[in-house]
Amino acid sequence: MSGNEKPDELAGTEAPFVSHLVELRDRIIRATIAIAVVFGVLCVWPGPAGLYDLLAAPMVAHLPKGATLIATNVISPILVPLKITLMAAFMIALPVVLYQLWAFVAPGLYSHEKKLVMPLVISSTVLFILGVAFCYFLVIPGMSKFIQAFAPATITAAPDIEQYFGFVLTLFLVFGIAFEVPIAVIVLARMGIVTIAQLRAWRGYFIVASFIVAAVVTPPDVISQLALAIPMCILYELGIIAAQVFIKHTKAPEDAAETADKAPS
Repeated sequence: MSGNEKPDELAGTEAPFVSHLVELRDRIIRATIAIAVVFGVLCVWPGPAGLYDLLAAPMVAHLPKGATLIATNVISPILVPLKITLMAAFMIALPVVLYQLWAFVAPGLYSHEKKLVMPLVISSTVLFILGVAFCYFLVIPGMSKFIQAFAPATITAAPDIEQYFGFVLTLFLVFGIAFEVPIAVIVLARMGIVTIAQLRAWRGYFIVASFIVAAVVTPPDVISQLALAIPMCILYELGIIAAQVFIKHTKAPEDAAETADKAPS
């Protein structure tokens, strides 16, 4: 090497990069295996048909007597229950999927950052499942009852199962994501993008935004709109409280020492 030749800054980085890709592949495979195992178990019991009946129950309970959901596509009676089973398998295996994600990124985090990530992974999983459960047990039955109450007597309600599945899946995602509001508030506050004081000052704007979002993403009935907007407002307040706790207990060591030095004696 001549004296004027610069060292290769990328020398030696290929092997670590490949090892990261290999680890990522292994993590994805493990997460996929977890979903596949749960999917297989659900196919045995309660079976795709049983899961379909469970998902359709809130709507069927409020249909006119003798009415049922229908299938307008030839393969819908097979395809839709399998999709529902796959969705249920993903939700049940979600802790394993998030753990694989956590295990992949954990080596690159500081110790005080690890204290933040793991509780967020667990709480985000719980909140998403709570959002889906809230939608299934409260929103869909209330919405179904509301729709049937205003439907003309000359109309026989017989929703298509494929459309119903897409509709319910959309609602599950909407409510599951909406219940992640505290996580978003905590992350934004912990990263220093916003302060606790700003979050409190923006409370009124968030309430208005919540009702606008609920009016856009939910069906045009008052029950589902209120069922989305009100929990979002409550969760926003809980997020502010939780953000204060997380910021206090996940400070970097140098930040904590600096805060202690500035404290009056």
